[in-house]
Amino acid sequence: MFAVIKTGGKQYKVAEGDTIVIEKLDTEAGKDVTFDSVLMLGSGDSVTVGAPLVAGATVSGEIAEHMRGPKLITRKKRQRQTYRRTIGHKQHLTTVTITSINADGKAPAKKAAPKKEAAPKAEAAPAEAPKAAPAPEAPAAAVATAGADNLKKMTGVGPALEKKLNGAGITTFAQIAALSETQIAELEEQLSLTGRFEKDGWVAQAAELAKDA
Repeated sequence: MFAVIKTGGKQYKVAEGDTIVIEKLDTEAGKDVTFDSVLMLGSGDSVTVGAPLVAGATVSGEIAEHMRGPKLITRKKRQRQTYRRTIGHKQHLTTVTITSINADGKAPAKKAAPKKEAAPKAEAAPAEAPKAAPAPEAPAAAVATAGADNLKKMTGVGPALEKKLNGAGITTFAQIAALSETQIAELEEQLSLTGRFEKDGWVAQAAELAKDA
């Protein structure tokens, strides 16, 4: 059985067990949600088309998680003027798992979760001897610097920018060369470096420098 629902100004064809990504819903993750804007119901060769909605039909689901979509870059330019603007946007989205399609509007009753058996009480353990105090940890700066590459070898990277990258956990050329587009977008947003990776070709530079490291 399938249904066509409308939410967030868009239509989705769903079946029981499907997972869909839709516009963000104001419901906590793990909670149930009901879609009552059902435009079509189908089961085998039988199809019911709403006018505009199918009366009494609902689709039930469970909020799996809230997330943000991929970063979209918009650039504005005015001819013969010194006007340049770069705007980034990430859409808020919600992942929903479809649990049931209800032609009569009544969601099926949920089965009660089986009761967990009480774990046997553990016997009191003999008192342990006091443990030695742990050795002091090395300073964070020393840990971060150990084995780090000189990122200033890349075009466009100075001491201040290298410090920013190290603060974000990027210390080697191999790490930069292995970054995905999503990770690059998140890193650029975090460090206010919009478009720098692509403009200066840092990934390609890092891949070459990693071979010589």
